[in-house]
Amino acid sequence: MQLSYAQCLEDFHLDRVLGDRSGGFYVDVGGGHPVADNVSFHFYLKGWRGLVVEPQARLARLYAKIRPRDTVLDHLVGKVEGHVAFHVVDRLHGFSTIVESNAKGAQEFGAGYTTEELRIRPLSAVLAEHGAPHIDFLKIDVEGAEADVLDGMDWAKNRPSVLCIEAIQPGSMAEAWQAWEPILLAQDYLFAFSDGLNRFYVPKSEEALKARFPTSPTPWDAVKHYYELGRPDLNAEHPDRALTERLIKGFLATLGVMSEAGIMALLAKSAPAAGMETGDALRALLVGKADFPGQEDQEAPDGFDDRVRAAIGRITAQYDGGMVSED
Repeated sequence: MQLSYAQCLEDFHLDRVLGDRSGGFYVDVGGGHPVADNVSFHFYLKGWRGLVVEPQARLARLYAKIRPRDTVLDHLVGKVEGHVAFHVVDRLHGFSTIVESNAKGAQEFGAGYTTEELRIRPLSAVLAEHGAPHIDFLKIDVEGAEADVLDGMDWAKNRPSVLCIEAIQPGSMAEAWQAWEPILLAQDYLFAFSDGLNRFYVPKSEEALKARFPTSPTPWDAVKHYYELGRPDLNAEHPDRALTERLIKGFLATLGVMSEAGIMALLAKSAPAAGMETGDALRALLVGKADFPGQEDQEAPDGFDDRVRAAIGRITAQYDGGMVSED
C-alpha cells in the first residue's frame, strides 16, 4: 500500500488484515466524501465493491461518478424503520448527524447546520434487500449514533470479518465506545485494536485475524497520506498533475462560449461569499493594468459588463486557439 486515503490510517490497518483477499465486499456506514478521508476507497481501487450509506445527497451523488461499482444509499440506517431529523452541518460534512447536540457542537468550529427529515431503515433490512454477500469489513462513522446502527444488525445473518467503528465523541477525543461495545461483546466479537480514533473488532470465529493488527501505534509516516499531496495544480509531483493541467486548459478553452449564468455559478462554487452574484463583487476580481477605454463613470450593471467580458476574452484566447502557442 502506497497511499492512505483515510483519516487515521484505517485503510492501512484494514489492508494489513484483509489485503490478501480478492474481490472483497465492504459496508461503509457514513461514507462521507468518496475519496477524501475515506476508509473504503483504497479497497475500491483494489477491485472490491460495497454498500455505502451516505445520507448527504451532495456526497451520495459523487459516488455514482467516481465509484460506480458501489451501491450507494442516500438515507439513514439505524435501529428502526421510519423518518428522523438529520442535521446537515455546513462545510464540515463529517459532523452531520441525527444527534442535534453534536451538530450544535460544530458551531465551535464556525459551522452552522440545517435540519431535514430523512428516511431511516434498519441495517439488517438494507443488507437483505441488496443481497449482501459476506461482509469483509463494516465501517461505522455516524457521529454519535453508532449504537443505533449496531442494534439494527441481524448478527445471525451478517458476521463481518472486521468492524471498524469511530470511538470518540464528535469534535473531541473523549472516549465514547463504552456506550456501544457491550452490543458487540454480546454477539461474540472481540476487541482487536485501537488507532486512537476507531476501535476494531473481529468475531471469535475469526480470532486469528487479531494477530494481523499491530501491537503498538503505527508510525504516521508508514505510508503517504492523500492530504499530503495537496492540490494537483500546485504540486508538480502530484500523480494527477498532467491530467489536471490538460483539464484546466480544456476548460479555459471553452470559457468564452459558456453562459454567463454558468460562469457565475463556477465563481460562487470556487469562492462562495455574500454578494458574489452582484456586479461589484465580480468586478472586484479584476486586478491589474489592462487598458479599458470605456467611460469610467458609466453605470455598472449587476452581473457581466464589458470589463468582465473582456477579462474572459483575454483568458480564453490563450487556450482556444486565438493565441497560437507551442504547448
